[in-house]
Amino acid sequence: MKAAPVLRTRVLPALAAAGVAAALAAGGWYGWRELSARPIAQVTFAGDLARIAPADLDAFARGWQGRPAGGVSLAAVREAARRIPWVRDAAVRRRFPAGLEVTLEAHQVLARWGDGALVSTRGDVFKAPYTGMLPRFIGPDGAADLMVHQYLPIARALAPLASPVAELRLSARGAWQVALASGLTLELGRADIAPRVERFVAAWPGLVARGVETRHVDLRYANGFALRRVSDSVPVPAPGNAAKSREPAAPTPPRSKKR
Repeated sequence: MKAAPVLRTRVLPALAAAGVAAALAAGGWYGWRELSARPIAQVTFAGDLARIAPADLDAFARGWQGRPAGGVSLAAVREAARRIPWVRDAAVRRRFPAGLEVTLEAHQVLARWGDGALVSTRGDVFKAPYTGMLPRFIGPDGAADLMVHQYLPIARALAPLASPVAELRLSARGAWQVALASGLTLELGRADIAPRVERFVAAWPGLVARGVETRHVDLRYANGFALRRVSDSVPVPAPGNAAKSREPAAPTPPRSKKR
């Protein structure tokens, strides 16, 4: 006689709960299907937008608007956003009920890479329109990150010369060369770059005081450097003297160069 009350108190509530869960699941599935079928109505942008052309953002947004929200992969939207000029990376999320929010991270440009690209402060090579003045990096493929890290201390060390770096070169053998906006070219070699530059910068005021004009300096010496004179107020050696085209800076460099 006690089975009926037990049935009513235990089984029936469980069945009712299962029915409610099934109804909620059906409603949720129906709601998800309805939302998934809605076309994307709005694409909004956030993050680093200053360098990104509004026309590029508008074209990107139009490319996704009207597509069924459920058929759009966020990963695909992110990859497409990363192809927008100046965009380094992107994060994408859905905005209820039928929108997308794209947060963009832009490249911070440092230099030109060769003739047709740019390089960022992170060492990323990318293509984007830019008309401002920048130093140019020329080096082997894959060397952009190394050149970025070498450029910064070189530029700081050369700052007392009051002429910015116009071009930084890295040869396939690892030798460095820097050209300044003034037209001066420095051969830095493959090692001991910082002390070589510091030694030259320390000697530069004395060269200027003596009226020495030069467009090319070779720093690949153990304890000095050599320069090619253009014209100066210092007496020029007589013709036939081998020193007429070079004037070693004190201390006198040895005959053999360091690498």
